[in-house]
Amino acid sequence: MSDTDSFIEEVTEEVRREKLYKMVRRYGWIAVLLVVLMVGGATWNELRKAAAKEEAEAFGDAIVAAITLDERANRAAGLLEIEAPTASGAAMLGLLTAAELGAETPQNAAERLLSLADRSDIPDIYRQVATLKAVMLPEAGLSADDRRSRLDELSLAVGQMRLLAEEQLAMLDIENGDTEAAISRLRALYLDAEASAGLRERAGQVIVALGGELDG
Repeated sequence: MSDTDSFIEEVTEEVRREKLYKMVRRYGWIAVLLVVLMVGGATWNELRKAAAKEEAEAFGDAIVAAITLDERANRAAGLLEIEAPTASGAAMLGLLTAAELGAETPQNAAERLLSLADRSDIPDIYRQVATLKAVMLPEAGLSADDRRSRLDELSLAVGQMRLLAEEQLAMLDIENGDTEAAISRLRALYLDAEASAGLRERAGQVIVALGGELDG
């Protein structure tokens, strides 16, 4: 390589270096900002997780403290004072509260359960349980039509909820004096492969009590 070529290469390298320095001076703050954001985001995520864990533990402790009180009225009052941190927590809290209110004020309990059942921001399983509990409450003040409408909707679910809804619909048939419909529905439950042993036993007992036969 000649001296001229070497000189040109050195000058070119110097120009490149100068351009790089200018770019760093001009845009280097972006890289610094990105690093700060990444570190800050990771820190915030850890803090958020820790806060959520602490909040969940406090919520659980409050529930345990409330449900271990001696009197049912005191337990209900204690649960009513708790503020749930999430929609799922509110659903669980509502179910527990309704259970404590059910014996003394079934209409109040049913109203709370149905308000949960009608919410769209909580998981379906909580809504389904709330619906089933509400229609099963004695002296809840719900009409037969209202109970049947809600159970018909619940019978479209899958798994055990569907079967439990069918069982309650059979009880409504009995209540309305439609023994034939009740036996037919209970026989279908008795033969359903998804039915639990307990459910099949209950269905069989009611079929026999109504004068029906298990084998159709």
